[in-house]
Amino acid sequence: MPSETPNAGAHGASLADRLAGLWDHLGLDAAHVATQMPGSLAGFAAAHPARIAGLLFHEPVGCEPAAFAAVAARLTVLAGDGGTSSQIAGVIAAALPDSRRRVLEDYAQPGWADHVRDRTDAVVDALRDLPGTPSVLTRAAESGAHAGISYDIRGSGPALVLFPLFLAPTQWDAALPRLAAHFTVIRLGGAHLGGVSLLEDRASSPSYRGMFGTLLDILDPGPADHILDVGTGSGALARIAARRAGHVTACDINPYMVREGADLATSAGLSDRITFREADAGHLPFADASFDHAYSVTVLEECDADRALAELFRVVKPGGRVGVIVRAIDGRHVFSADLPDAIRAKVEVVPPMVSPGGVADASLYRRMRAAGLVDLVPCPAMPSFDNGSGFWRFVVGRLEPRLSAEELAVFRADLATADAEGKLFVTFPHHGAVGTKPAG
Repeated sequence: MPSETPNAGAHGASLADRLAGLWDHLGLDAAHVATQMPGSLAGFAAAHPARIAGLLFHEPVGCEPAAFAAVAARLTVLAGDGGTSSQIAGVIAAALPDSRRRVLEDYAQPGWADHVRDRTDAVVDALRDLPGTPSVLTRAAESGAHAGISYDIRGSGPALVLFPLFLAPTQWDAALPRLAAHFTVIRLGGAHLGGVSLLEDRASSPSYRGMFGTLLDILDPGPADHILDVGTGSGALARIAARRAGHVTACDINPYMVREGADLATSAGLSDRITFREADAGHLPFADASFDHAYSVTVLEECDADRALAELFRVVKPGGRVGVIVRAIDGRHVFSADLPDAIRAKVEVVPPMVSPGGVADASLYRRMRAAGLVDLVPCPAMPSFDNGSGFWRFVVGRLEPRLSAEELAVFRADLATADAEGKLFVTFPHHGAVGTKPAG
């Protein structure tokens, strides 16, 4: 893990202030910037627009266009011609007509896809074509951290800052050699940015923690038990589980998440209680009956669910328990705001975010029984997120493109009214259950 540069004022600082401090630390007057999650950059762009030379949104998973008004003429949006990112790109284009749109033809992949690897040429071309004049750095290759944000520097030339992508397994790696031949590439990481920030924020919601706590209560691990977390992401839930069990093996198919999760566990003083492994949920690299219990939270939507359930069943000891939670596309969001029925019908439908073979509906319970689990204990839940959270911005940013300009104005006004009344939140439905592997 990179050593942290002392910065006594960083504790509790806003993300915009952290980024401004990092720019100062690296000697950047201005830099090209690329991100998939505009929300990570919104505050910095609004407060320090001159420090962004050119900006690329690649397959954006959310949008806050008002925050980028001052950099609109230097903004390029690179998105496919289908799917949610295409809809979001359309909203950005309408709100920021001075921005540029580049279309990835015949491309409509989910947010967790390896977008840069899929369309490397288009990404490199878009970044090399950004307008604006970034600072030219002559720093040697180095890694470090400042204000809670880690960085890795390579290459030489104009500065290009790459924010972490949402859930892409190989992040920017496919484009990195070509980018480093033209730019000083500065890759960022840490708990405050990208998909890691979103997963950490989600796990900080009291009702989300309550949902996971219920799952743990039913799993009921003993203080010496070894449990498996499949699809751990940033390890936020593994850190909770590690305080209940003897040891947690936390695995994920995403090597970036595995690295970040291990760093966060070390920072939390739990590196001796959690082992991180890179692993595919459908092909777990563990022997039969290796674990006392296992769980997986919001992962079986994104893989072959039946195969993953079979693997969870296989690696748990007879008599052990398996817990699974998935998003529920057969449920609906519920906004606490008083919305017109026509708008509510559009925004309270859960975005699919399900791959072929994935599960995100009540068939979870049938599938768990078919995998061989018995004594199923259902534990569906409706965790909520208020508008002070990054997860709120993520959910709302994916829903707003469904609305017309007139509906969007009404929607935002009604949310503002609810916020003023102190009752603004959105629920997010989930299916969940714990089953037991028969003894013998």
